[in-house]
Amino acid sequence: MNTFAALVILNGFIARARRGVRERLPDDDVGASTLELVIIVLGLIAVATLLVVAITAAVQRRVDQIN
Repeated sequence: MNTFAALVILNGFIARARRGVRERLPDDDVGASTLELVIIVLGLIAVATLLVVAITAAVQRRVDQIN
């Protein structure tokens, strides 16, 4: 799967989860809850992991072409 497509899909899942959490909260609760922050942090870690894997694979493929 293309890395960009994976990031777009992951961003969609994150946005959908955030919207779902916001819809369940009362209107007077406008701050971010701990659960929201944990979900956002885990999403960022997942995105960073995907980028590291993609860059590592691209570099390794290029090194193999040079050898």
